[in-house]
Amino acid sequence: MDVKTAIEQRHSVRKFKSTPVPVEVLRELVRRAGLAPSVNNAQPWQFIAVTNKSLIGKMAGIVHEKIHKVFEKTGKDNVMKTVEHFSTIFENAPALIVVANTPYKAIADAALNHDDINAMRQHPDIQSIGAAIENILLSAVDLGYGGCWLSGLLVAQKELEELLDIQAPAELAAAVAVGEPEGQPKSRDKKSIDEIFTLIE
Repeated sequence: MDVKTAIEQRHSVRKFKSTPVPVEVLRELVRRAGLAPSVNNAQPWQFIAVTNKSLIGKMAGIVHEKIHKVFEKTGKDNVMKTVEHFSTIFENAPALIVVANTPYKAIADAALNHDDINAMRQHPDIQSIGAAIENILLSAVDLGYGGCWLSGLLVAQKELEELLDIQAPAELAAAVAVGEPEGQPKSRDKKSIDEIFTLIE
């Protein structure tokens, strides 16, 4: 499949068939993720592929519990249910690729505060993680699968890091649910080129 087709056919898939994703496919998705550009070629990523249904269920349970704790005093049950749904759709996916990030140490850290310089540069390590995840999503389409980029589970970041043995300085950055799509993913409207493109000559 050519790149243009993969880009145009990529949709966020939130309903999956129960068919397992072969380990060879998961390894290929991660191999391609590792080819993404990164700040100073730091390659700040690590990928943990989870296919154990019991573990995926435990992860989802932790996220469910944490969301309830966060929202229990707000009185916004409708908001909580929506957040909970989108933060835990991975519980029915046959595979989950967890992405860990090791914060990038810049040469400027020797002269300036790390957090300040990182914020000034708009977190180049996180931008690098985003590039790697996009490689996973496009490659999933190319290989006949679908994926969904997940950040909602970060509400339980520390608990999930402990469960998955992600140790500092690495930290949980995101996850991608992967599997064969169930049904046809619904396309969402995208802004037109005229709305997003400016040329300065």
